[in-house]
Amino acid sequence: MPAANPIRIALPSKGQLEESTLDFLAGCGLHVDKTNPRQYRAGLPALPQAQVLFQRARDIPRSVAAGDIDLGITGYDAVTETLDENLNDIVVIHEALGYGVCELVVAVPNDWRDADTMAGLAARARTRDGLRAATKYENTARRFLASHGLAADVHITTSDGALEAAPTIGYADFIVDITSSGTTLRENNLKILADGVIMRSQATLIGNRRALQTRDNLIDTTHHLLELIEGYLRARGQYLVFANMRGESAEAIGMLIATQTDLGGLQGPTIAQVISKEGNGWWAINIVVSSDRLYNAIRQIRAIGGSGVIATPAAYIFEERPARYLRLLAEVGRTEITR
Repeated sequence: MPAANPIRIALPSKGQLEESTLDFLAGCGLHVDKTNPRQYRAGLPALPQAQVLFQRARDIPRSVAAGDIDLGITGYDAVTETLDENLNDIVVIHEALGYGVCELVVAVPNDWRDADTMAGLAARARTRDGLRAATKYENTARRFLASHGLAADVHITTSDGALEAAPTIGYADFIVDITSSGTTLRENNLKILADGVIMRSQATLIGNRRALQTRDNLIDTTHHLLELIEGYLRARGQYLVFANMRGESAEAIGMLIATQTDLGGLQGPTIAQVISKEGNGWWAINIVVSSDRLYNAIRQIRAIGGSGVIATPAAYIFEERPARYLRLLAEVGRTEITR
């Protein structure tokens, strides 16, 4: 039976951001039950009180601001585009989910030799009685251009199509658009101005401020989400390493480990006595090691007499309550709910 007051969570409805979001949530233990690629509603078995809705990434911040959606994942670029008009309605809960990384940039034709910087663009605009810019990010582009003295010299045209072709087709002189690698811009004979990176964006978790202030079930669900997200992100690229060592005591083993540079673990190694048929004197060590230091750590364990080394990827690393959860409580003026 559906919850009486379900948590409404919006996810991107198409493209690479949708795929990456579903993969990310699955990695967090939050598999989205979407059996048909055309469906716009789905379940979240790990959170039975939640209802997943799929929307265009750029529409999600507006839905959250209006209160139609409680929580949403979208690009930070889409969030900033709506923040001016909805600043008090949206709370950025987690600004760095680690995927969907891109930049919002000003890109001009390669043959504009006099325009490699924003100053050059401003000079060109003034000598040519203004320029036209095509973008999907009218508010953000307008703010950035105004900060470089171009408020009156650039006419902004909004478009949902492929902006890279705009200068060639002729309905704009340059573009303001997102790019992840710059390849598409280069293929269309466009260059990014040296100081034309407006912002760096990645996937972001946002929420409706009023709903977070007033609904205990939403705060509980958001806490649950943040615990899994932070635990998953913290564990990325980390390995649990187990090994056995001979020694006189845990302290003696600890002193040996302290001589090595890559065996520190999170707060230090865990050392426990092994109950062995061979008698006492065997100890088990347990540490967390990043993937880029894994081989070095194994070599160092062997160098101090370790054997039987096992390394397995960490799925989650939970520490104390997520800092972002405590920040959220402060931002919406709530105290922690205790159960």
